[in-house]
Amino acid sequence: MAVKLYEDIISQRMKAPRFKHSKNVAKEAVRLAKKYGADVEKAELAGILHDATKETGEKEQMELIAKAGIVLTEMERESPKLWHAISGSAFVQVVLGIDDQEVIDAIRYHTTGRAGMTLLDKVIFIADFISADRDYEGVDRMRKITEKNLDDAVLEGMSFTIADLAQRKITIAPDTMAGYNELAAIRARAKKS
Repeated sequence: MAVKLYEDIISQRMKAPRFKHSKNVAKEAVRLAKKYGADVEKAELAGILHDATKETGEKEQMELIAKAGIVLTEMERESPKLWHAISGSAFVQVVLGIDDQEVIDAIRYHTTGRAGMTLLDKVIFIADFISADRDYEGVDRMRKITEKNLDDAVLEGMSFTIADLAQRKITIAPDTMAGYNELAAIRARAKKS
């Protein structure tokens, strides 16, 4: 995969800080892919492209989503902060011609997560949470958890997101809740055995 080519394309679509973040996520995704056995090339590609439409206007995002044949749920339509992940997955299909569903899905669900996450989904979700440019309260704890167990890190990331959104009285994506519930149930079963 020509990651450098895609890097050049998206560097023109975003400001320097966002591009730096994308490069940091790609670097962290490669590291996590090597650690946990995910496809390194796909991780780098999804990492560099995960925020491809983050600085794109809402109208253009909706056009990309429509061109890709994606139908938004009512909740998704009412949550513009989620659009960049969905329109980003549309962008890589429609504009860049990428047809690798695993890469497309990792981009689409990098913000919300979901039930049934693939290893690549988890790598990108967490790489975005803990990339070198992240400095939110709790990031060091997230990094430590990630070093021990990727599923625990994803569960912690979803828990963090749910708590933050609930505290701010903002709707929580059903995909996030489904992913959290699935991982929490797996963890509970593992503790029983």
